[in-house]
Amino acid sequence: MRQELTIYSISVGLALAVVMGAANVYLGLKVGMTVSASIPAAVVSLLLLRVLLGRQSVLEANQAQTAASAGESLAAGIIFTMPALVLVGVWHEFDMVLTTLVALAGGLLGIALMIPMRRVFVSADTLPFPEGVACAAVLQTGQRAGDQDARQVVQGALFGFVFKALVSFVGVLKGTLEGAWLVGKSVVYLGSDLSVALLGVGMIVRLNIAALVFLGGGLGWLLTLPILSADVSSPENPVERAYAVWSQQVRYIGVGAMVVGGVVTIGQVWSGLGEAVRALLPAARTEAQDVSQDMPLAWISALTLGCLVLTGSVYFLFTGRLDVTLTATAIMFIMALFFTAVASYIVGLVGNSNSPVSGMTITTVLATGLMLVLFGFTGTTGMLAILGVAAVVCCTACTAGDVCNDLKTGQLVGASPRRQQIMQIGGVAVAALIMAPVLQLLHDYTPGGIGGKELAAPQAQLFASLARGFFGDGQLPWHLVGTGALIGLVLVGVDRLLARRGVAFRLHLMPVAVGMYLPFGLSVPIFLGGLLSALLHRKRASSSETAASQPGVLLASGAIAGEALTGVGIALAASLGFSRLGLGLPDELQTGLSIIAVLAALLFFYQRSR
Repeated sequence: MRQELTIYSISVGLALAVVMGAANVYLGLKVGMTVSASIPAAVVSLLLLRVLLGRQSVLEANQAQTAASAGESLAAGIIFTMPALVLVGVWHEFDMVLTTLVALAGGLLGIALMIPMRRVFVSADTLPFPEGVACAAVLQTGQRAGDQDARQVVQGALFGFVFKALVSFVGVLKGTLEGAWLVGKSVVYLGSDLSVALLGVGMIVRLNIAALVFLGGGLGWLLTLPILSADVSSPENPVERAYAVWSQQVRYIGVGAMVVGGVVTIGQVWSGLGEAVRALLPAARTEAQDVSQDMPLAWISALTLGCLVLTGSVYFLFTGRLDVTLTATAIMFIMALFFTAVASYIVGLVGNSNSPVSGMTITTVLATGLMLVLFGFTGTTGMLAILGVAAVVCCTACTAGDVCNDLKTGQLVGASPRRQQIMQIGGVAVAALIMAPVLQLLHDYTPGGIGGKELAAPQAQLFASLARGFFGDGQLPWHLVGTGALIGLVLVGVDRLLARRGVAFRLHLMPVAVGMYLPFGLSVPIFLGGLLSALLHRKRASSSETAASQPGVLLASGAIAGEALTGVGIALAASLGFSRLGLGLPDELQTGLSIIAVLAALLFFYQRSR
């Protein structure tokens, strides 16, 4: 008897969907990118089911992992878009009901639209699915993954918890080591955040992407900021002046580069859509038995219709206008269907972590904004409509890509697609319930709130700026946006040249643009993590390993989850009246201890990942 949807797999999967969803909300707001939870979710599921509950079924672990990763993917869709409504001033705090409904509608629509495409992308076996194959390898290794690999995830989580607590709760360590100096009239800034989560991000995305984020930070903070700061006379404190110049000028260069990245994504989108359409031809000849493995068509149709009605209701509550509601809903559905196919294809080609969801959402914002302007919508109504469309489409694309990846994992381990689809619905449903509370907690009880120094929320800031530019009174410095666009075009040209010459290192635009838009301190630990990953891979270059067993990935995933959940926990404790301890150590002692802690973190990751 196949043991898949049991009380054990459902309980573990839904619990992990909540935990990993909350962790990815924190990470995405902090660094502007999220990491796929499929592999760590598979390891933790095996650990809980096998070690604690005595269950031996790989299929149960697969179902738990399916729900967990669905919840994680929904977080990416929400944090890239919904905070923009607060940043533009439309909301003073997150609307719990509307934020939940947007998450639910977008996530469920991604599942509903992806299911009919399973035969195109998954069953046809024409795409490599690197992360889906790696996750299946973890599940199939059974006892080894349940013991050795799970131990690494737990060790990383404990380390992340201790490090974050020492920084943000106890106050023994500094959150940032930084300094700025006046050189003539210009400000020169150097600094680094102390974060094992960011170190873990660098280890997971590897050196190429980590180096590009650092390159963007260098272009923005080490090159552009000194030039622009020469014309700024206040504030007097050099560090404060550096951040003022970054906030008011430098980051808009990053906006221009990100917009170019979104436009470039359109080319990838058309290519991906063409591949998907060509794949439909052989898929149409697939046996009817394969169709019967999915949820019934009547269920899928009802789910899709329900999502459209729910989305339309949200838009009407947003704007109070029927014409805007109907227009925005129609635009949303066309975009969602389009990007479901594209996200599914790209995930099958390069993996979930490398899917350019930010670029897709930027494309959605630009296209929606232009259409709404043509229809004559203006003001707050237009801003609400454009951000509402972007939010649902982003959730749809993120969830659809994750669903496609998980269905491939399920195919490789012999899982039932229908049961996986049910678990994905459950994962999205429970994760949607915690998105708004976690966002509000972090906004209220993190110094600076969302959009501040600690939680920069780069994508949400970008979409807020674009919404103001289309429909508000936002005074975008278009000369700086144009400068960023020019830099973006140059980088795209160089990347094409590298690709033509077969160079392994690629100059992808979006990581560089995100690096320019983020505080410089975030890019430093990411780069160190990338360097550490390269060193570990070089030492093990002769060993045969799957993507799932690459050194440091599971340890880094645990550290990310540990620090992120601790950040959410500290905010929750603050909301209940438990203030940070703040031991009041001398600044010099804190600095010294922080440097020692950084060295200890690097040594810990290196030793445990070998």
